[in-house]
Amino acid sequence: MSASVLYDAPGPKAVVRNRIYAVVGSLAIVALIAVSVMRLADKGHLAPEMWDIFNYAGIRQNIADAVLATLKAFGLAAVGSLVLGVLLAVGRLSDHKPVRWVATTFIELFRSLPLLITIYAIWVGFLTDYSMWALAAGLSVYNGCVQAEVLRAGINSVPKGQSEAAYALGMSKTQVMTTVLMPQAIRSMLPTIISQLVVTLKDTSLGFIILYPELLQTARLIASNTQVNGQYPYVSTIVVIGTIYIAMCLLLSALATWIEKRGRRAKTGIKVAPGVQTDSFAAAAAIPGPEAGGAGGAGPTDGGAAGAGVTKD
Repeated sequence: MSASVLYDAPGPKAVVRNRIYAVVGSLAIVALIAVSVMRLADKGHLAPEMWDIFNYAGIRQNIADAVLATLKAFGLAAVGSLVLGVLLAVGRLSDHKPVRWVATTFIELFRSLPLLITIYAIWVGFLTDYSMWALAAGLSVYNGCVQAEVLRAGINSVPKGQSEAAYALGMSKTQVMTTVLMPQAIRSMLPTIISQLVVTLKDTSLGFIILYPELLQTARLIASNTQVNGQYPYVSTIVVIGTIYIAMCLLLSALATWIEKRGRRAKTGIKVAPGVQTDSFAAAAAIPGPEAGGAGGAGPTDGGAAGAGVTKD
């Protein structure tokens, strides 16, 4: 049984106790789900008519338009947050105190404000007639501050010897940042960057507060304006829209995994085929020299003959 510094391996009694807790907890969760399903069924929320509304062409078109609007806002916010994150990270690491203070104040200010307030303030104060740009700007500001801290952590994790070597070669600070530090920081922090992009995708649902027709706003309109058997299909609408959100986040996570694997393959470099030269050097090193009394006292200048184990005449 392997030991861990942070976790003591449980003994036989603890193993039995943990299994009992797991079984009891699983049964409690299953019972809670069963009770919830039964109550929804008794109220008619799981009736086939509640789900049949998604066969209407108009509702399908509304959902498709909402998905497109969500992806538009997410695309703008993703690009804006990454660009702003790079600028803020570089500014916070600047040698100039005013630049560093401005970047630090900006990051701490908008990280402390709730995202909903930021989006609403940008919409009311600057972009009242452009709800998509207001949503994208609010998401870019908040997530850009988070991405800046992620990139700063990645830059600080790069060994200092690499930047010192780059400076010794005569490179400027801009060259060191763009060619040495930033690429390694992005590669090492890529999972965290993608995770924050997933958060950005989910935060597009806050567009309902400024009446932007994204998925959540469209779901609210569908559920409140469609009546089936005297009831509003909130449950079925939430399940369908939630499934769409999950699918988009899973696709983004799969894209992140693919990019990460591709980056790892690129980091290892091109595989070099096993050559004859390496074996020749190994064979030459194994041949005893004249000081050892060997017959093959060929030196490094003997070339291939020494590599093949052939002595000179």
